[in-house]
Amino acid sequence: MVRRYDPERRGRIIDAAIRVVGAKGIAGLSHRSVAAEADVPLGSTTYHFASLDELLTAALRRSNENFAAVMRESRALADPEADLAAELARLLGEFFGGGRGRAELEYELYLAALRRPALRPVAAEWTDATACLLAARTGPATARALVALMDGICLQVLLTGGEYDEAYAREMLGRIAGADEEKDGRATRLGRPG
Repeated sequence: MVRRYDPERRGRIIDAAIRVVGAKGIAGLSHRSVAAEADVPLGSTTYHFASLDELLTAALRRSNENFAAVMRESRALADPEADLAAELARLLGEFFGGGRGRAELEYELYLAALRRPALRPVAAEWTDATACLLAARTGPATARALVALMDGICLQVLLTGGEYDEAYAREMLGRIAGADEEKDGRATRLGRPG
């Protein structure tokens, strides 16, 4: 039997794992369920991912990358004259605009790190990368506070069944970003000769 070269198989397995988690939750994830979803032999899933933690890590990383790409492509985040809070609120709106199922899936993968230590470094990658991106506009401490608030807003929407309120998000994000600007302004005023 000739073995067929399939360079896309690993990626298809990751995508299938994401679909399985979306449909059945993490409890429904197994090498067998992913192999069936990806339409590959069971041995392919175990060849590429020896453990379910490895598969979940790859799925979480892929999930994180989707939102990170949207943030990196935002010209407004890089523009020091743009309203940072408005842009972050808009991006969160896009995240929820993709459907509640997608948001629930991404957070289920993200929160799996609570019980699976192998996932924690990947969960931290998202917060670190997002904070790093925002730090160019706000400084590191404010960037981390903005990321924490974005996470909190998303979790509240998902856990309460509420609707995403972009105006509220913009106002709250603005308070944190604005506090940083006020602090920078005070430091400038204090540094001036009297």
